[in-house]
Amino acid sequence: MKLSTKGRYAVMAMVDLARHAQAKPVSLSDIAARQEISLSYLEQLFARLRRAELVKSVRGPGGGYRLARPSADTRVSEIILAVDEPISATRCTELGATGCRADRSKCLTHDLWEELGNQIHMFLSSVTLADVLERKLATRIAEAANAPSAPATAEEPMVAAS
Repeated sequence: MKLSTKGRYAVMAMVDLARHAQAKPVSLSDIAARQEISLSYLEQLFARLRRAELVKSVRGPGGGYRLARPSADTRVSEIILAVDEPISATRCTELGATGCRADRSKCLTHDLWEELGNQIHMFLSSVTLADVLERKLATRIAEAANAPSAPATAEEPMVAAS
């Protein structure tokens, strides 16, 4: 699964907004400059984020955008879904489709990719803007890397130490 620029840029912009919107609203041109994202593209993304009630716009001099709720209450998955980015690893595209093949049946690996999409969604749902800002993900990744490996399966026999 590859996350498109739409989802990545929306998350980058929201993290930037969370970081800089403490005292006053943040202009999209400031976010665009800091994150090196096209202003017109950000305007499209923020229209969707506003419709999803993840951001609030402030009009007038000194206007811009603010988070609609605290960064600790805004999940990365919500941002990605708000900009219509699917969190799916299967090639099925129709809503309600039971399978990815022409006859609507599932291919042999369908369940594998569907579960991968579920795991990605669960992970992104567990991460908030505050987690990203506070760099808590680096700690989680390091802990996961140091966790004991899964036991070997019948296809992968464990080698006994002598």
